[in-house]
Amino acid sequence: VVEGFGRLDILVNNAGIIRRADAVDFTEEDWDAVIDTNLKSVFFLCQAAGRHMLARGSGKIINIASMLTFQGGIRVPSYTASKSGIGGLTKLLANEWAARGVNVNAIAPGYIATNNTAALQADEARDKAIRERIPAGDWGRPDDLGGAAVFLASDAARYVHGHILAVDGGWLAR
Repeated sequence: VVEGFGRLDILVNNAGIIRRADAVDFTEEDWDAVIDTNLKSVFFLCQAAGRHMLARGSGKIINIASMLTFQGGIRVPSYTASKSGIGGLTKLLANEWAARGVNVNAIAPGYIATNNTAALQADEARDKAIRERIPAGDWGRPDDLGGAAVFLASDAARYVHGHILAVDGGWLAR
């Protein structure tokens, strides 16, 4: 990005995978795949972008967390651990970099209709239970996250550091 455009202003760490199994049956292979994708890659991308942004004295980093940054979840041990780690990493980097002009924040999506949640949506009983638990009454759409990302990437969020913004239809308010 720096070579092609001369600078890097915004990084959104949005890659993520999920594997589902009871904790007692969860494999090391699945654990490593999720942790490497959801947490390790985020740290090293933040580090690489941070070096450039810190040298310039400005930049915005937005990590994608989850409701499971705040809750335990079920049948997704590595996903829950990775997204909890995203919350901690976001706060750590904000503590280290805020005074040097780099904002580090996160968005915590709720139940968003994506390929990662397709199995839940296809399970009639689980889908019904999820919808009933969401005050807004329905799954979110991927584009519901756009406004939060634009805000956190904008000058309007100049004084926002280490925040995890829930976009969850009210799930965490319950």
